[in-house]
Amino acid sequence: MRALVINGKLDLREEELPVPEPAAGEVRLRMAFAGICGSDLHYYNEGANGAFVVREPLVPGHEVSGTVDLDPSGELAAGTPVTIHPATFGTPEAGLEDHRHLWPNGAYLGSASTWPHTQGGMSEYLVVAKDMLRVLPDSLPLRRAALAEPLAVGLHGIALAGGVAGKRVLVSGSGPIGLLTAAAALAKGAAEVVATDVLPGPLERARALGVHRTIQVTEEEIPAMAFDVVLECSGVPAAINAALVAARRAGTYVQVGMVPNEPKGINLAPMISKELTVHGSFRFNDEIDEAVAMLDANPAFEDVITHDIPAVSALDAFAAAKDSQASGKVVVSLWQDPEQA
Repeated sequence: MRALVINGKLDLREEELPVPEPAAGEVRLRMAFAGICGSDLHYYNEGANGAFVVREPLVPGHEVSGTVDLDPSGELAAGTPVTIHPATFGTPEAGLEDHRHLWPNGAYLGSASTWPHTQGGMSEYLVVAKDMLRVLPDSLPLRRAALAEPLAVGLHGIALAGGVAGKRVLVSGSGPIGLLTAAAALAKGAAEVVATDVLPGPLERARALGVHRTIQVTEEEIPAMAFDVVLECSGVPAAINAALVAARRAGTYVQVGMVPNEPKGINLAPMISKELTVHGSFRFNDEIDEAVAMLDANPAFEDVITHDIPAVSALDAFAAAKDSQASGKVVVSLWQDPEQA
């Protein structure tokens, strides 16, 4: 089968790999679409995602959709449309029964955090455990379904905030996660959603999704103490500092965007003086089910996708995804049949 393989820094190739065979409890999928995530960009551009270094050939991709190719149990018919919960949960830990995504020793599709690496879905075929599959409604196109994983990240942040219905919400950073988080906040009944970014392109895409206001932070300050809920999606220290100031007294702040595992200049004084409730947000637990339903009900979510590039032009896809001014979510078409989309 054909697959996109990262062999190291700036070394991405289309290669031939053996077609995988599913064992008991597993299903083989014919892949259709894969979104390019920030971690995929790090693995390609730097040969590592933080501390996780590419030490063997790695197939990237955890934002995926496809159809069932072979279910040895016969339960799922060939052609059944699916997306994947990309996590393999690790060792159960007391007190974390409802937080499986925080269990130690877990794995994630397309990740060098494990050894051997956990191969991802940018390939013609992929074998996964059956419980990782989410069968899609017939009305949900596979292209849009590839947004389920990143949308679930935003929904998890909203859940940690205690919901956004009737609240004033700031979404800091309008990359793909920020855009999907803003769209989810609108869909979940926020009274006001304001999106920020340093670049005009992402803000134009946020306005197209229907946010009430955008702020280009290089031109305008974010108002202080103006928001009930702040969802910080950039992971940039300067944006974090501004977002902490933007939260109202006794407001809620959720750090959705990943930050480097190193000391940074973060000013925590506003958190203390305003008695903010502050949450870290790591991936998601089971919000992918809500994400599938929300994508099915809201076709406009697909507008977050700005580029749909075939796998044969994967280098162009990764270059487009790196250009945050020009691109929102970039998806790679994975050699699927035209009618599969």
